[in-house]
Amino acid sequence: MTLRLGDTAPDFVQESSAGTIHFHAWLGESWGVLFSHPADFTPVCTTELGLTAKLKDEFAARNVKAIALSVDPLDSHHEWIKDINETQHTVVNFPILADADRKVSELYDMIHPNANATLTVRSLFIIDPAKKVRLIITYPASTGRNFNEVLRVIDSLQLTEYHKVATPGNWQAGDDVVIVPSLQDPEEIARRFPKGHTVIKPYLRLTPQPDKR
Repeated sequence: MTLRLGDTAPDFVQESSAGTIHFHAWLGESWGVLFSHPADFTPVCTTELGLTAKLKDEFAARNVKAIALSVDPLDSHHEWIKDINETQHTVVNFPILADADRKVSELYDMIHPNANATLTVRSLFIIDPAKKVRLIITYPASTGRNFNEVLRVIDSLQLTEYHKVATPGNWQAGDDVVIVPSLQDPEEIARRFPKGHTVIKPYLRLTPQPDKR
């Protein structure tokens, strides 16, 4: 199954290090980050899971739940978590799905045979409260993910969900944003963006981030 942006994230029931996960029910009204790992006891994955645990408060502030996946079985996950906690000086505080049957990996197209026929690539999905896929990033197994970028994208997705703006290249929370080209009514622009805006070109209009004081 090939997922595209805007598709409904497939639901599933699967065992995890935190018990049985009924995915859509588990997400509830939260945003979700689902990310896969090639295997347990691998060095890059160990650092990534440690980083995710340390970002618990950042995710919580954005109403985001994190959930990881590896194709190894549950007993292996529990042993691996001990290593993660020890080496990364943290406590894993989110579920790791046990996907030995490849059920979730296949639902989310996480196995790329030309890269490796049995292991998952480093796929990451951001899913909104309506259970729609809003972002897909896929890295090769050798390259660790940038979780600061994951947070930046979540900030952008949540901002643009509720305001008629887009975020420019290299945008960080607090920077100016772009008024979407479809918004042309001057009165509505003035109402939505009382801090004013700057016209660079008719299609390129910058305004201070509207949800910041």
